[in-house]
Amino acid sequence: MLIAFITLLIAGIVKGAIGSGVPVIVIPILTMLYDVQLAIAVLLAPNLFSNALQVWQYRRHLLPLRFLAAFSIAGGLGIILGTWGLVVLSPDILSLGVAFAIVLYLAIKLAKRHLALPLHTATRIVIPVGILAGVLQGAAGMSAPASVTFLNAMQLERRVYIGSISVFFVAITSVQIPALLSTGILTWERALFSIVALLVILATMPLGANLGKRLPHRWFDNLIMLLLAAIACKIFFDTLVA
Repeated sequence: MLIAFITLLIAGIVKGAIGSGVPVIVIPILTMLYDVQLAIAVLLAPNLFSNALQVWQYRRHLLPLRFLAAFSIAGGLGIILGTWGLVVLSPDILSLGVAFAIVLYLAIKLAKRHLALPLHTATRIVIPVGILAGVLQGAAGMSAPASVTFLNAMQLERRVYIGSISVFFVAITSVQIPALLSTGILTWERALFSIVALLVILATMPLGANLGKRLPHRWFDNLIMLLLAAIACKIFFDTLVA
């Protein structure tokens, strides 16, 4: 429980600093400690409300509405597909899915850190990327290998990036909540845990926002990548070797 609490504290700081990172940090650790279904359910309230707050804060700094609408609707469709996988696949396969999502995220970050994706090119691929991001979010709780990497590649100004990725997260979480309710994965107990997680994250986001204005983005980026690499190795070991 202490490890989970510390994880939420760190995730809130990172969220405030760079506008994303909560699922990337929390899902792997809660999956390692508990299981994927609980990890995804616990992050519903933080994903919805912390991102809604950032949408409001950065509402004047967003990508074009048409682009965000296509991205979000495609993500919602992907959520439905991913939630189906969350129900029918075994816990070990889901855990491995989280680990593979981490590896994919790290591989893309390392291979294309200097990639520049113009808006007109991004517009052409926004729907398939949105669907992929939704599937990853629904089944593994981590859309970042697709969603975060996609918007990062566009090399957006910090405020535009935070506001735009937050719109996407709010949209897909709004679809994910009824999807998980219909499957029985989201229970009252897990909903309560989710609200507690939200309060912890909201409490540390202002600290992260201040740090984000003073420290280089790459510091947070590199720390997250190191943490994720260690977690992926641990999940692979526990699932395949133990």
